[in-house]
Amino acid sequence: MSAYNVGTYLAERLVQIGVKHHFVVPGDYNLVLLDQFLKNQNLLQVGCCNELNCGFAAEGYARANGLGVAVVTYSVGALSALNAIGGAYAENLPVILVSGAPNTNDYSTGHLLHHTMGTQDLTYMLEIARKLTCTAVSITSAEDAPEQIDHVIRTALREQKPAYIEIACNIAEAPCASPGPVSAIINEAPSDAETLAAAVSAAAEFLNSKQKPVLLIGSQLRAAKAEKEAIELAEALGCSVAVMAAAKSFFPEEHPQYVGTYWGEISSPGTSAIVDWSDSVVCLGAVFNDYSTVGWTAMPSGPTVLNANKDSVKFDGYHFSGIHLRDFLSCLARKVEKRDATMAEFARFRSQSMPVEPARSEAKLSRIEMLRQIGPLVTAKTTVFAETGDSWFNGMKLQLPTGARFEIEMQWGHIGWSIPAAFGYALGAPERQIICMIGDGSFQLTAQEVAQMIRQKLPIIIFLVNNHGYTIEVEIHDGPYNNIKNWDYAGLIKVFNAEDGAGQGLLATTAGELAQAIEVALENREGPTLIECVIDRDDATADLISWGRAVAVANARPHR
Repeated sequence: MSAYNVGTYLAERLVQIGVKHHFVVPGDYNLVLLDQFLKNQNLLQVGCCNELNCGFAAEGYARANGLGVAVVTYSVGALSALNAIGGAYAENLPVILVSGAPNTNDYSTGHLLHHTMGTQDLTYMLEIARKLTCTAVSITSAEDAPEQIDHVIRTALREQKPAYIEIACNIAEAPCASPGPVSAIINEAPSDAETLAAAVSAAAEFLNSKQKPVLLIGSQLRAAKAEKEAIELAEALGCSVAVMAAAKSFFPEEHPQYVGTYWGEISSPGTSAIVDWSDSVVCLGAVFNDYSTVGWTAMPSGPTVLNANKDSVKFDGYHFSGIHLRDFLSCLARKVEKRDATMAEFARFRSQSMPVEPARSEAKLSRIEMLRQIGPLVTAKTTVFAETGDSWFNGMKLQLPTGARFEIEMQWGHIGWSIPAAFGYALGAPERQIICMIGDGSFQLTAQEVAQMIRQKLPIIIFLVNNHGYTIEVEIHDGPYNNIKNWDYAGLIKVFNAEDGAGQGLLATTAGELAQAIEVALENREGPTLIECVIDRDDATADLISWGRAVAVANARPHR
């Protein structure tokens, strides 16, 4: 007789694929399921303050660990979490949202149940989840549960997208079969050999006919697990390599062929010029939306562009599917010829920025001084989270040593994402130092999860810019709705600490105060440190202003 039930089966499968933590908000429909998860000593249960944060914590964990898990209750919990699950879908991150569900007997009785919309329809959550995930199942039979669970995990890993599992509350501890070998859910089909050979041959002919190619790295490169292979192709070609903003850190910035961030008119010095000068652009995992193209003003297109994504390759007259990007890049690297003209030309384009001089200790804090002091904190073991807003543009200016990682949410663009995501990431990668850059408006959406950082004793450093409003929205379209109620952000940490926390909340209004606060943060290994950086409201990057203007123009296009 199997010693497993539906809940312990799911827990064991998660452990088998490397999950060590799961994020939860309890509710009566999932309590028995949570009991079953607790039986697995290799799967730690981590409480969150609300379901939105729970979903974002699991999303951050997936960035660090390859897959994240959030467990919530039916309807009221799952609907809140699905916002974050939509973000995971947009950002190509496998997160499994597990929801408790009503007793199986209630599906046919016509009972009206709590946590529902007051109708007899109990299928609406599954239908909604199907729109936001790569697969969604409702488990109402213990006998069928192993097959359904394996299908969900296998699909999420293959697609690098979130998935949804709904488990009836009276099924969670019902006996089921034992898990089989984990290879059944982690092994993926190989690239089609004939298609791969044809794609590589055609792409090699395309590139060898060009003299000035550049590589453009996009955010889906990680989902394709092809970062190493992108370096192989870059070194075989010898050409310039630019990254899109959402892919910062996906190609080593200390690599001699790295030429900066390509982002239209707000690109790194010389980067846009070298992309424009090239005679071919090889896009690897690129995502072109209105944000990444600065309102559709910077979007490589036409017969000189090769687009290689997670499982397909498209360029002038060719389309190949059913091949893995990493296989394509590795094989192509062995077929191309050196084409390093763009590196020589880039040396002419690039303008060397003058180093920023330190501000006087008593000088009023500015954005530039804040960024200057953050820069030296970034090491090979650092992961930087840049919140939606001017933190994007400040973060782009950080120079990352090899090994440093940069996390951003540019496709979904949910303000407040970075706090719970950094929380989840820190648990998934405890060996890394986490720095979070966030504005005051964004922080107000998800501030509660700092309390969970304190609870877990995570030494995350949060640089919170207090400039009294939604600055990114001001630059796109200003109005009174962009003003927010000011908080004592540094003082909030005392509230979260209560009787046993070791978080630090510090206020920096001058350059000297920020330097002192950073020293305290580096010493605090028992909890997070929030440094409230007070700067002028209009102290924004020129990049934000230019980008905001272009996005506003795109938003305001008249109907045709």
